[in-house]
Amino acid sequence: MPYSFDIYVIQAIHGVVYGMLLFLVASGLTLVFGMMGVLNFAHAGFYMLGAYFAYSVIAWSGSFWLSLLVAPLCAGICGAAAERFLLRQVHRFGHAYELLLTFGLFLAIGEIVKWFWGNSPLPVSVPESLSGSLTILGATYPYYRLFILCCGVAVLMIVAVLIMKTRIGIIVRGAVSDAEMVGALGTNVPLVFTGVFAIGAALAGLGGAIAGPFLGTSPGMGFDILTDAFVVIVIGGFGSLFGALAASLMIGVLQSYGVLMLPRFALVFQFVLMALVLIVRPQGLFGEKE
Repeated sequence: MPYSFDIYVIQAIHGVVYGMLLFLVASGLTLVFGMMGVLNFAHAGFYMLGAYFAYSVIAWSGSFWLSLLVAPLCAGICGAAAERFLLRQVHRFGHAYELLLTFGLFLAIGEIVKWFWGNSPLPVSVPESLSGSLTILGATYPYYRLFILCCGVAVLMIVAVLIMKTRIGIIVRGAVSDAEMVGALGTNVPLVFTGVFAIGAALAGLGGAIAGPFLGTSPGMGFDILTDAFVVIVIGGFGSLFGALAASLMIGVLQSYGVLMLPRFALVFQFVLMALVLIVRPQGLFGEKE
């Protein structure tokens, strides 16, 4: 069935918006893996916690903007506690133990969410200031989706500058390369890693808070984002921020056009893309060979 040109443009914008939301989540996952070497399944749990924290803040205060501050902060605190009291204890045993621990933590967070907030989806309204829409090629497009796009761009710029241009970023990258040397120079390396993990969890929480009015808030939202986020870091390359951006946009656009043209196979396309990338570049698009 042929479609008009404006439909293709709108679907492309849909894909870019979802891709930027996916990047908000995957950026924290990429940061943690790139800096700490931890494949963190609990990341999707922090994303879910961010959405529920945002729901509670909005219900209590009526302010969506306050929720964008409180939800990432709370998710970051939970992430810091998880790294300090759980992950650090098994780090010396290797990646398999870390993977099992973070996956178990993800499942535990899911049960905690059901315990406190219930099993039913919770409605989160778009803030009044972003409830309108604009006209693109004769079609109306919600302001909130463009807000998601702007948030993704802002996070990309802030994280890139933090890693590449600040003293904190230099210390973090140095701790990854040679933790013993950085520690000998007087830096508290365990504290650095806790901070990195907390920032990753906060980014996931921010993604969850923003996703609430867009995708809904429910106990299954962690599983929904988990697969997409891991496909993104595999395609983009483990530890590559710009790889995560490129892969997120590719996945978003691919899913958007897949739903339009072949809805029954839309979810398969991203795995086909991942397989092709792994065949051509096993380290991912922007990953480095070990």
